[in-house]
Formats: sequence, structure tokens, C-alpha cells
Amino acid sequence: MVESTADTCYGIDIGGTKTELVACDATLQVVWRKRIATPQGDYPGFLQAVERLVADADAALGAGAHATGIALPGVRDRRSGRQLSANVPALTGQCVARDLQARLQRPLRFGNDLQCFALSEAHGGAADGYPSMFGAILGTGAGGGYCVQGRLIGGFNGLAGEWGHWSVPADLLQRHGLPLLECGCGLRGCVERYVSGSGVAMIERHLGGSAGNASDVIALAEAGDARARQALDIHRDLLGHSLAALVLALDPHVIVLGGGLSQYAPLYRQLPSAIAAHLFAGVQVPPIVPPRFGDAGGARGAALLACQPTFS
Repeated sequence: MVESTADTCYGIDIGGTKTELVACDATLQVVWRKRIATPQGDYPGFLQAVERLVADADAALGAGAHATGIALPGVRDRRSGRQLSANVPALTGQCVARDLQARLQRPLRFGNDLQCFALSEAHGGAADGYPSMFGAILGTGAGGGYCVQGRLIGGFNGLAGEWGHWSVPADLLQRHGLPLLECGCGLRGCVERYVSGSGVAMIERHLGGSAGNASDVIALAEAGDARARQALDIHRDLLGHSLAALVLALDPHVIVLGGGLSQYAPLYRQLPSAIAAHLFAGVQVPPIVPPRFGDAGGARGAALLACQPTFS
């Protein structure tokens, strides 16, 4: 059994493909972790899986009502309590917070998975010490979170940081010959359909290729494939435009990239000029940096909600 204290708290990050629980001590050091596949189409099965994951942590660390933060995908309707989730279909329309509270019987705090990533990177992460930061996730989708002086800014609807559902201008799509795509949120032309990891692959296929994911496109480009290189060029221009809009709207002191594309090192050299191309003269591009905690950031941020809730 791992040694546990009264200050041990849990953070659970529920993503489109995996659900991870980390147990942290009072200094936010991870002392135990476990990852499982996220049940997709079965809501009772999802609740049971999370309950079992917490039971496994309790068994490893010693039973107790450890405070727990949970990073949920999507947005919770503050009036009805129902979850609006695009990448975990089983959660859409369900009162996830209420149902997990009934099962887990311990202090729970809920946050958005993207915002928890930002919170983690603002505390001991790549943005530690900056007056403000934006965590921009580039994974299956695109979104993020915004922190000022270490505090997560949620907003009236809890939507602050949902940059992935801003719209790409029609003239920019026309410049690159791209279609206006439907988004799972119900809108059309959302940024995440084009700048996410799946967006990279979509652009390459639109050019006549057959890449299954962003890693395929990057591998082809590095092997000298002209179409893959063109896809990355288009993606960089679209991403540069969307991050330039973010700079104009929020002016963060640093932008931390997350998600699978954050592992693509050339982005950090190429993005500053791609962003600057869409800004007016005199506006400086803030530092664009990789995450310190990688794909564990969401779970760590959720634990931070539970351990130090004043930061939320």
C-alpha cells in the first residue's frame, strides 16, 4: 500500500479516449496513478468505471473520503446541470456531476478538462510565474483555458477558453480551398475542425491524400511528401490566425500548447511568425511553449481543484 495522508487528494481527467486518476500529496506530487479506457456509449458503464477507479485508488492508498477533482469534457449547463459533451457521447445530456456525487460519497469539485490543463500549467508548470496564461489544446479537438494570477477564469457560462469554437473566417477558408465544415457543437466552420490534430489529417485528405491522423501527415512531410508539407503549411496559417485572434482578445503573457500536436517541435519555431502575420504592426507575439506535464496535466489540474480550490 502506498503511504497516504489526510491531505492526499485525487484528480480524475475524463477524456475522449482515456480516463486517468492521479493521487497527489499536499505539495501536488503524484503518489499513485491509474489510466483506463473511457467507456463511450454506455452511461451506467461509465459511472461504474469511474466508481471502480476510485475504489482502486482507495484500496491502494487507504480508504478515506479523499477530496476529488474531476475534469469533465465539454460544458455543464448551469441551469439544468446536464453535460454538453462532443467527444464522450455517453455523457451528453446527463447530470454527470450529480450522479458521480451520489456514487462516490466524498467532497467533489468539477472543472472542464481543458481548463484543468491550463490550471496545472499555471501552477508549477510551463506558465508558472507569468501574470496570465492561455493553455491551448491541440488534440482530437481544440480548446483551452485562461488563468490570471494563477486563478482559472471560468466566465458567466463557464466557457472561457473555448477558443476551438470560434469561427474561421470564410475568406481564409477560400484562400486555402477548404470547405465549411459542420462541428459537433452544432455550429459551422469552428476552429477545432481545422487546427486540431484531426484537422491536420482532414486538410491532407482534402488535398488528395489518405493520412489517418496528424502523425501520419508529419511522417510523410518529414519524408519529403509535397502534399503533406502543403497540409502542414495550411494548418500553420490557420492556427496562426486563430492564435492571433486569441492574442487580440486576451493578450496572455504566455501560451502553453497541449495535446498531441504539442509534441511537434517545429511548431514552437514556426508559430511566432505565423501568428505575427495576422497581427497589426507593434503587437508582440507572447512566448509559445510546450507543457511541463504533458497529457497528465488535466488530472493534475483536477487534483489542484480539490487540494487548493481557491485557485479555481
